Amino acid sequence: MKNTIRDLRAARGWSQAHLADLLDVSRQTVIAIETGRYDPSLPLAFALARLFEQPIESIFFPDQETA
Repeated sequence: MKNTIRDLRAARGWSQAHLADLLDVSRQTVIAIETGRYDPSLPLAFALARLFEQPIESIFFPDQETA
């Protein structure tokens, strides 16, 4: 799943470690989400949406591949 987490984080001047602390996850989790190697759980996706004050669908969007 593609996302805009890296851009949103950078716009706020936050490090990956700082975002991880805010979300109570590891920095490796933030890296994996940003690179699309890990799709966050629904509660984590909602936490990201609240933190960035954006609707989930403006942060996460599916790859263009068909299922």
